[in-house]
Amino acid sequence: MRTFHFPTMSISLWSILNRFNTDKAASYSRLSTGTGHFRITVWDPALIVAQIASVQCLYYFTMCVWITIISYVELSKVNSEKFVIAVFALNALSGATFIWRIVERYRLCLDFSCTIHTIHLAACIWYNRTFPTTFWWLLNASCAAITCICAEFLCMRTELNTIPVNSGQTPKVDL
Repeated sequence: MRTFHFPTMSISLWSILNRFNTDKAASYSRLSTGTGHFRITVWDPALIVAQIASVQCLYYFTMCVWITIISYVELSKVNSEKFVIAVFALNALSGATFIWRIVERYRLCLDFSCTIHTIHLAACIWYNRTFPTTFWWLLNASCAAITCICAEFLCMRTELNTIPVNSGQTPKVDL
């Protein structure tokens, strides 16, 4: 496996990928940290950069998929503004599911949603060599809001699931 050497640390691609497959039971335990917090919170820049990169790549990949699907089916029936709005709205929902599955934290949904669209803003300015139009700002602001709200809803539902207490044993009392 390829190892990258930084001045103060050494990170392999395998260690970054294994951070996503860690045992989640340890992070839900109050006794594991001794601090009384619900989760272990450690600042991990490699994990954050990997999450940002994966969410951004999946965001652009699904945008290409939505453009291909909608242009194949509806190109002659849809004018360009409706086409762009449909693609961005569907991609906002896709981005919410990526944040939900990759980040899995309710508090980070706004951060990752804004990060997706800020990187997209930088890419659009670099590619077009001009500042975006008012239509672009309205469309991306509404899509960022849709992404954030839907991702927060999905993450909140996941975080509020009941935590099994009996650890696989049959309950002794039927409530």
